[in-house]
Amino acid sequence: MKLEGFGIMVDDMAVMVRFYRDVLGFEITEDEDTSNVFLQKDGTLFLLYRKTDFEKMTGRTFSYCTGVNGHYEIALGVENYAEVDAAYAKVVAAGARPIMEPTTEPWGQRTCYIADPEGNLIEIGSFVEA
Repeated sequence: MKLEGFGIMVDDMAVMVRFYRDVLGFEITEDEDTSNVFLQKDGTLFLLYRKTDFEKMTGRTFSYCTGVNGHYEIALGVENYAEVDAAYAKVVAAGARPIMEPTTEPWGQRTCYIADPEGNLIEIGSFVEA
């Protein structure tokens, strides 16, 4: 098996599509109000599934995290430490929820965290100092 991408379950498809497309720069290949929206970022497939439609399709109900949640993270890499700071400032100004300002960790990574409109964590980081 080959990893082709990953997906997250969403409540408000239009809000989430606009965030990932307009704030984070993911490429959208579907209408923003369909049941499943396919986005791409750097060749990785990223799927948004509307929770109610997914439950109808599977004939099951599921439990979901609410609020800012630490269930998983989406990790985005940038070129260097300065780009971590610049990306953080840019996406927060565009509407991302700030979680942790850029910090250089003891293991040599400069990293920061934001959350999307439904509380999913997104890391922006780099291991390149210069």
